[in-house]
Amino acid sequence: MGQAMRESVLLDIGARPVNQPLTRRSRSLRAVQFGIAGGDLLIVVAATLIAGAGRKQLGLAENSDLTVVAQSVSGYMIALWMLVLVANGAYARTHLGVGTSEYAKVIFASGMTAGLIGISSYLAQFNLSRGFFVLLFAVGVPSLLIWRFGARRLVHHAHRQGRLTTRVLLSGGASHVDDVAAVLGRETWLGYDIVGAVIPDHAHRPVTDGGVTVVGSTTATSAAVLEMKADLVVFTEGAFPTATDFRRIAWDLEGRHVQMAVVPALSDISSGRMAMRPVGGLPLVHVEEPQSLGASRTSKRLFDIVGAAVALVLASPVLIAVALAIKLGDGGPVLFRQTRVGRDGQFFECLKFRSMVIDAESKLASVSHLNENAEGVLFKAMNDPRITKVGQLIRRFSIDEVPQFVNVLRGDMSLVGPRPALPAEVRRYNPDVQRRLHVRPGLTGLWQVSGRSDLSWDDTVRLDLYYVDNWSMVQDLSIMMRTVKAVLGSSGAY
Repeated sequence: MGQAMRESVLLDIGARPVNQPLTRRSRSLRAVQFGIAGGDLLIVVAATLIAGAGRKQLGLAENSDLTVVAQSVSGYMIALWMLVLVANGAYARTHLGVGTSEYAKVIFASGMTAGLIGISSYLAQFNLSRGFFVLLFAVGVPSLLIWRFGARRLVHHAHRQGRLTTRVLLSGGASHVDDVAAVLGRETWLGYDIVGAVIPDHAHRPVTDGGVTVVGSTTATSAAVLEMKADLVVFTEGAFPTATDFRRIAWDLEGRHVQMAVVPALSDISSGRMAMRPVGGLPLVHVEEPQSLGASRTSKRLFDIVGAAVALVLASPVLIAVALAIKLGDGGPVLFRQTRVGRDGQFFECLKFRSMVIDAESKLASVSHLNENAEGVLFKAMNDPRITKVGQLIRRFSIDEVPQFVNVLRGDMSLVGPRPALPAEVRRYNPDVQRRLHVRPGLTGLWQVSGRSDLSWDDTVRLDLYYVDNWSMVQDLSIMMRTVKAVLGSSGAY
């Protein structure tokens, strides 16, 4: 009788979750993790050897009677550095290849290692060579960051080639699924392969309006994940009616190496403005106020002045050559002056090297049929016949916009900001889009590093508003570095 009762209880509670075999993607990702860790180890070892040999060559060696040979403790330092990297999550899947947290963790772990070595040496009264200590981290930390950057580029390249991809199942309302699918499809470097979607009204919609195949209902999300062999399930609004339903889905997927991500109702808010603080079991997301006022600070203006002045000096040979080429080409003016709308709706004269024929404005009506942005407020034509031969070259590498450094010095523009708009465009703005005018327009911006003329009007507006609301100096520096790559690649430039 007792044995029968025990069997009944076991049948009621069900089978305990167990770890399933690793998926193909999990094995590939684990190989990437080991590869990055191996690279880190080689760099730390190399930095240790360089520090040991270089301290004497650079005259950083102290009195040998007071300095213990660094090699006697170098092995412990290498082990400590790697352990701190692991403990700090430098190899966590969620941080590899996405955002700046990967670099931040490497820097933090390296700083912690330096602190631990320094404190340990002091407490143990261990006379560690200061030259060795300085060289170790002066060589090691930059090398680790460069290696991580290179490894990230390799992974992103593999993603664009269709390798090391993540099979993604989207769950939620059809419109929300399409919004997420559009973002993931645009950012190919993420390596996300959308294999299908589960929506509430699946019986009536075999395909969403955005073209995502519907493979089931949100009530059977777990079954759909397993059927489609998804590596990641992304929950959008409408994916589950209550928190209990989400918890049950998580229980069903336990041990199956499937990652889960939830897209909050909030959108276009940078991580720097959000902070999660659990309150009574509720994961409350606190959001800081928009940062448009920060984009007008004195520090940003000073950065603009110094950056524009240096750029003009360095680019002066190119400016002279381009000016001569334009003048000799058709004898017309070198500069093209156009009225644009600046901060708070003020007009200013935007300077550019002339890349079109002299009477380009009067010929606009004759080429209006070439406009590839009929739904927006911009005129964009890939093969505009008004562009001169010199203009094609300088437009390809954005050299025509170099004179705008003068606008930056005048205070009309900033190095980084929303695209400077025409008065006719501003008159067609809706109230939300007018927020772009709360900051100075930029010589470059998110719109440029994200595709320039290849972007739709809606995407251009979304990126500009994101910049205004989430401004930071770090973001400005990141955009400027990405601008160099975009210009050299001439993507979307015409």
